[in-house]
Amino acid sequence: MPDSTSGAKNVLGSDLQTCSLSPRTGFYRNGCCDTGAGDMGVHTVCVELTAEFLEFSKAQGNDLSTPIPQYDFPGLKPGDRWCLCAPRWKEAFDAGMAPRVFLEATHMATLEFASLEELEAYAVPPQG
Repeated sequence: MPDSTSGAKNVLGSDLQTCSLSPRTGFYRNGCCDTGAGDMGVHTVCVELTAEFLEFSKAQGNDLSTPIPQYDFPGLKPGDRWCLCAPRWKEAFDAGMAPRVFLEATHMATLEFASLEELEAYAVPPQG
């Protein structure tokens, strides 16, 4: 995937990679887990969604599965890549329900909520 155009860094200290263009993710809907002053949820963790996590998130009051057409939100399914809120990922991690993480596409701001070791424990191996 192409690099972020923002110059942002990932949790490994290199250029932030694109998370997903289909579905188009990110707080700015640019495909990257970029963040900024308006991103109160800190949508910085690039994850591969699972059915278990989607059920967990819905039970916590954040239904990511149901489409919301007025916000151009397609509804997510297992296997989709998505920029998840860092506090939600950490909450799922603490509950043993965290989805796997793409470290190269996870913004460095995530480290304010979870340690690199915690993220690495759920990391998807890099593509060759």
